[in-house]
Amino acid sequence: MSEKRVLLIVGGGIAAYKSLELVRLLRKAGVGVRPILTKAGAEFVTPLSLSALCEDRVYSELFSLTDEAEMGHIELSRSADLVVVSPATADLMAKAANGLAGDLAATTLLATDKPVLMAPAMNVRMWEHAATRRNFATLKADGVHFVGPDEGPMACGEYGYGRLAEPPEIFEAIMGLLAGGAKPLAGKSAIITAGPTAEPIDPVRVLTNRSSGKQGFAIAEALAELGCRVTLVAGPVSQPTPKGVRRVDVETAREMLAACEAALPADIAVCVAAVSDWRPESVAATKTKKTGDGPPTLSLVENPDILATLSKAAKRPKLVVGFAAETNDVEAYAQAKLARKGCDWIVANDVSIAGTMGGDDNAVSIVTAAGIERWDRAPKSQVAQKLAQRMAEEFK
Repeated sequence: MSEKRVLLIVGGGIAAYKSLELVRLLRKAGVGVRPILTKAGAEFVTPLSLSALCEDRVYSELFSLTDEAEMGHIELSRSADLVVVSPATADLMAKAANGLAGDLAATTLLATDKPVLMAPAMNVRMWEHAATRRNFATLKADGVHFVGPDEGPMACGEYGYGRLAEPPEIFEAIMGLLAGGAKPLAGKSAIITAGPTAEPIDPVRVLTNRSSGKQGFAIAEALAELGCRVTLVAGPVSQPTPKGVRRVDVETAREMLAACEAALPADIAVCVAAVSDWRPESVAATKTKKTGDGPPTLSLVENPDILATLSKAAKRPKLVVGFAAETNDVEAYAQAKLARKGCDWIVANDVSIAGTMGGDDNAVSIVTAAGIERWDRAPKSQVAQKLAQRMAEEFK
């Protein structure tokens, strides 16, 4: 890494101070950092502090005769192995998505022929605005890589997605991209659902199932290890969150679908969760008591179909994978499910085999339009790693 160089564009926003920590991590790893500081960014960090940590001069003016004489903006845009924008404000994303070139940062992004990694940071309403979502989708389609944003409290007092990813997370994304082939899914993003859903009957009781979430969590971990940015939408399970994975906890099928849709666009969607097909039509406000009139009648309504919804979404991931947990006629049911849902693969497993549902092992068949591939029983971690490698092959 001592021969690798990063061109760091520091945008305006309170999160700009984290760029100094990011520089420290990169320099400690031996990566060279050349900084561009926007006019707005200079309101939050000083050129002196940035220059001192980078051990390089700070560039900020597009129409500087000195800068152009020493290193013109075209050469600057191509002087590094990777261009990193942190924080990537809504303004910078909009300029890059629309090909604007009114300042040094925007011109550099337009002129570069190197990979670009953006770490967005902005108010939650700005992040959720339709214009920002369009720009985000455009930049991803153009090949720009992203890390974050994270969910949490904002400096403005609001709460939600829009926080800059923490410097260690951005650092890992940078190192993955600089490592090249070592991280075949670097810059890609995935949505994984895992575990059961729990549909309330009353404040005490729920409709649920025996899913442990182990297979979904293992797939999330395996994809993250290949450099993928993973959002794990987890039902009520006690599994630890894999390293480098963003976790969203939900309970019901409707909450799970909403979390998946909020994570779009993504390159991969893997629906491992055992989602309840049905939910009570109404939820009792108080605990249902036993009476002498026999058991109560439970009226059910159908839950949304998450796999089918993602398979037909306007922002459909390139690869959509479903799971089929069956107790008989496993492959026949999986083939029918593949056709019905509109996904790309079905990973079918026979949960009547002891030790699979809730256990540590799995024996699966990969069902696609091209045919069926049967895998021997193995630990769920090994199944996950093999699946992740197969997914990575789809993006070569």
